[in-house]
Amino acid sequence: MVWRRDPSLDMVDFMKKLARMDVDMSVEERHLFSVGFKNTIGARRASWRILSSLEQKVAAGEQAGRMISVYRTKVEDELRMVCNEILSIIAIHCLPLANAGENVVFFHKMKGDYYRYLAEFSTGVEKKSAADQSLMAYQQMLLQHAMVVASTELSPAHPIRLGLALNFSVFFYDIMNCHQRACQVAKQAFDEATTEINSAGMDGNNDSTLMMQLLNDNLALWKSELTEGETSNDSDIDMEEG
Repeated sequence: MVWRRDPSLDMVDFMKKLARMDVDMSVEERHLFSVGFKNTIGARRASWRILSSLEQKVAAGEQAGRMISVYRTKVEDELRMVCNEILSIIAIHCLPLANAGENVVFFHKMKGDYYRYLAEFSTGVEKKSAADQSLMAYQQMLLQHAMVVASTELSPAHPIRLGLALNFSVFFYDIMNCHQRACQVAKQAFDEATTEINSAGMDGNNDSTLMMQLLNDNLALWKSELTEGETSNDSDIDMEEG
């Protein structure tokens, strides 16, 4: 049997090299950079959720439970390593070189996302620190600089702005357990985008429409509390973000 390297790892390695060239990324480069790490971390996040759910169903002290716990810890270590690496690259290379308004918002959103991923599985002081960092990254864009940028470059129906609001609302719901605030952020973003699209007499582009659907789906899920422990949608899907 011939061993073949996972192509997604080659993509991640290439995008790391691109980021370390210290150039402001184009839309295409930014997309590949995001997707490369997204593919790497997505499977691990899904595995962690499954393992955590299984661990809760196994009686304390059973051998199966101990095995699941060991494997869950291994997955957490891998998640921590990937998150810390991408956060370091964003802080050192991406944000300092981001001149375009879209790039500034995009990389702050990524920063908030990866700190959120850390907060998902962390506990105690580590969880609080990751949650605080995630909150600051989202707020810096959504509540401060982003609104100035958005008024000229990122309209309410722009997919990057919608993605930022979507993931910020997920942060409030899943990490902070602030369900009312999560609904407020999601509803405001959805309503503003709808108003813009209707007033301009236009159809939203595919990415914007998808983001709006995710916002609307989350609102329906959160308001009705359909399924306990069900994971909220965020914008970490294989799509062009901007």
